Amino acid sequence: MTIAIEPIERPRSVLRHRLEPILGFGLLLPSLLVFLVFYYAPAAFLAYISFFHWNIFTSQSQFIGFGNFLILFRQPLFWQALFTSLYFAAVMVPAATLLSLGLALLLREGIRSRRGGVLRSMVFLPHVTPVVATSIIWIWLFDPQFGLLNSVLGFFHLPQPGWLASTHWAMPAVIIYSLWHSLGLYTVLFLGALATLPRSVLEAAQVDGARRWYLFRRVILPLVSPVTFFVVVLATINTLQSFSQIYTLTGGPHGGAGGPAFATTTDSVLVYQTAFLYQHFSLASAMSLMLFALILGLALIQKWVADRFVFYR
Repeated sequence: MTIAIEPIERPRSVLRHRLEPILGFGLLLPSLLVFLVFYYAPAAFLAYISFFHWNIFTSQSQFIGFGNFLILFRQPLFWQALFTSLYFAAVMVPAATLLSLGLALLLREGIRSRRGGVLRSMVFLPHVTPVVATSIIWIWLFDPQFGLLNSVLGFFHLPQPGWLASTHWAMPAVIIYSLWHSLGLYTVLFLGALATLPRSVLEAAQVDGARRWYLFRRVILPLVSPVTFFVVVLATINTLQSFSQIYTLTGGPHGGAGGPAFATTTDSVLVYQTAFLYQHFSLASAMSLMLFALILGLALIQKWVADRFVFYR
């Protein structure tokens, strides 16, 4: 009769048990230092100088409390920039969400084919292109006289707007470029959500006689609602923080960044101009805090709406 003797598992040593948390913290320390030095410390310093009359060229600073915020409230340009930012987000966020979802539904069948990877790459490619370089190309496309867009519109005998040289069409031009550049990211997110839909639920709905619109509205849309909520929040943050494309598209012969006539001056552009053109860093810091409060408030409102409409499996 043979008796199998199992090896006795040695208890973990006390030293190893104590060193594991230290090792884990040591591995996280470089990333934590990057966030601390380049994110949290500048944000804390920005909040600090927003309550001072601070001069970058001298060490003198005077505490003025909420004086910078009161100055902002009395500035018409600040309110105009705030309205422009909200207008930018009100058009950009719904358009990006609906277009990316529709594009993901069109590309859904292509995922399973051999061309699925090529299609996804083509859709995602604009998002990884440099903003400044592609903005310069789009300046040529938006040119009122020689641009490709007006040439196409003229071929169909349609009105040819001034685009970046017009106070009415400059912001729509920025929105068109922003949609082109960011649509790939949101489409890929929706493609990932559509790829994880349970086939049993879809097949059961089709067996019950659900048509395409009913299937989309009652089955697919609730199942992808968490990703929809994420895309809406992400698009809101990215839109309100947009700077590079506005600065590049509206600079030069079109009246300077944010032009013409402040038609594309958003809060982020006004923060740059206030800080680096007019050297009012404390006022720009207060403006940055106002922009942060706006983004946080919109995110909380979206979270409140999502708690009532988002369906989590």
